[in-house]
Amino acid sequence: MQQTIKIQSPAFTAQSYALFTALLIVDSFHYIFARLLLPNIHPTASAFLVLAVATVQVIAYATVRRELRWQPAREHFWFFASIGFLIAASTVLSYLSIAYIDPGTASMLGKTGIVFSLLLSVLWLRERLSYVQVIGAVVAVTGAVTISFHPGAVTQWGALLILTSTFFYALHAAIVKRYGDDMNFLDFFVFRLLATTIFLFFFALGGGHLHWPGGETWLLLLLAGTVDVVISRTLYYKTLRLFPMSIHTIILMLSPVVAIAASLLLFGEFPGVQDLIGGALVLIGVFVVNRAR
Repeated sequence: MQQTIKIQSPAFTAQSYALFTALLIVDSFHYIFARLLLPNIHPTASAFLVLAVATVQVIAYATVRRELRWQPAREHFWFFASIGFLIAASTVLSYLSIAYIDPGTASMLGKTGIVFSLLLSVLWLRERLSYVQVIGAVVAVTGAVTISFHPGAVTQWGALLILTSTFFYALHAAIVKRYGDDMNFLDFFVFRLLATTIFLFFFALGGGHLHWPGGETWLLLLLAGTVDVVISRTLYYKTLRLFPMSIHTIILMLSPVVAIAASLLLFGEFPGVQDLIGGALVLIGVFVVNRAR
């Protein structure tokens, strides 16, 4: 008698989709928060204070749970110093870019990080690249060039800042993939934030931008640190366990749509035709690359 075997697909519950919807919203607000803070405080100082708020919250959480251990920081000092510098530089550049480019266009251009990660995985991690991935990468790069090519316009500088920021973040991700995959997540998250905050402090101090903000600005900083770092990254890793990585990445490609809508609602800013065409090419290219993986 032949036995029938049923293969069940992962159960995507209403709770799973609710978590992903929440992630999609908070993930879209990185450049929105940078834009909200821009009139009140210098971008270098706001980047430092946002990460400082998140660091204090996560360290407090680890302390309450009695899981704060300093040994990993000593054992992996150069690892945390390397990724801390890269994330700090990436964060500062992304905050600076908002003075030149609208949050919606910035969010679309930021998706080129997947292409940078792909290239780093080939050049450094020795992974192989398929023809479809090459096509997708070329389309995404074409879109990035389309957005960036604004001769004589400040948008061009904003786009270059975002591309550099995205490359630094992708490089940090490659280092984490190579050397930090087996590390306890809370240990990793605590010292990742702490190292980043220390570098951001010196960036702000060295630039002469470290000033105590007013009460209203502090409310924005507390909100940004809590939502854009603590809640956003917690939801990111939670949903990554519930969804396959391919679906996870593709759904997050919707975040620029939310960012464009929020930017239009809050600031009355909307990407131009050239930026929309370039952004569409970036998202199509990233989609092709990710599906080929």
